[in-house]
Amino acid sequence: MTTRQLSAVLGALLTATLAPVALAPAAAAAPAASGGAGPHQAPAQYLYSSIGDFDAEVKPLIDRPDIAGAQVVVPWKALEPQKDQYDFSAIEEALAVLQSRHKKLFVQVQDRFFSAPTRLPNYLLTDPAYAGGAAPTTNESGLGPGEPGAVAAQWVPEVRQRFQSLLKALADRFDGRLAGVNLPETATQVDPAKDRSGYTDESYFRAELDNMAFGAKVFKRTQFIQYVNFWPGEWNNDHGYMEKAFEFAKAHGVGLGGPDVLPNRPAQMENSYPFFERYRGKLPMVAMAVQEPDFEYTNPSTGKPYTKEEFVDFGGRRLGADVMFWATSAPWLHRTAS
Repeated sequence: MTTRQLSAVLGALLTATLAPVALAPAAAAAPAASGGAGPHQAPAQYLYSSIGDFDAEVKPLIDRPDIAGAQVVVPWKALEPQKDQYDFSAIEEALAVLQSRHKKLFVQVQDRFFSAPTRLPNYLLTDPAYAGGAAPTTNESGLGPGEPGAVAAQWVPEVRQRFQSLLKALADRFDGRLAGVNLPETATQVDPAKDRSGYTDESYFRAELDNMAFGAKVFKRTQFIQYVNFWPGEWNNDHGYMEKAFEFAKAHGVGLGGPDVLPNRPAQMENSYPFFERYRGKLPMVAMAVQEPDFEYTNPSTGKPYTKEEFVDFGGRRLGADVMFWATSAPWLHRTAS
């Protein structure tokens, strides 16, 4: 789940299945938050872990005074083990722990998996109405190839309707109680040789925008956020996807963020990072994560691993992050708090 992906141009595009998504503002946009960190305002620091590792990874660190709360990643299947039967108990338990310490909780709803198993509801994968429910992916990052994975077929309208039903159920239960709800990164690499769902880059892009608009509509008091790093089939905004996504988020009150803070890395600097700078102060919230692979990269400027100070400075000053989510393996978390 933490191996980051680079976008790949896919061949043999099929016909898109979605109607165009308008770029006009939604009728019920999410409320504005801080509007981007100021030039001297450091982003708030949060822990990041999977929901299953909350007790082992988050609890031992959550009482640090420099930690404002936690983000937990929860797979779709854990939230909807059977069709229309939702289980939010793990979120409730994490929320109770954090609230007792006057800390905040963000939830990432995971619909893609960068290694087996694919943790999507069984009915999506077995009922013919959902066209297989998922598409197989190849996963490659700047650290090399990863394991094959899968992404929910959001471009299939029936799959997207089920996902939006989940978001609605989450909003009914947690709107105003959570600090934020986010969807994972936009980067994906659907394997065209194995896909049977009718994937195209364009249908995927429009499905992601549709989910963004829906999330902002149902979460009225909790900030809704979309991670955006790369768009399949695009590089350096050559299809206009990145620019349209940022403008769409601004119009609909959607926060944006990303799964990695990698200062001055060429791939990121040619895709989402320039738009975070351009839209600084124009988005309701910017939330950036420093996940496990980020500690394996070296800074192109120094040739050494990134330091905490470099992550925070770049995330806040350059990208305008209001909050940063740190993998609990971050070295500085295991030293005495400053």
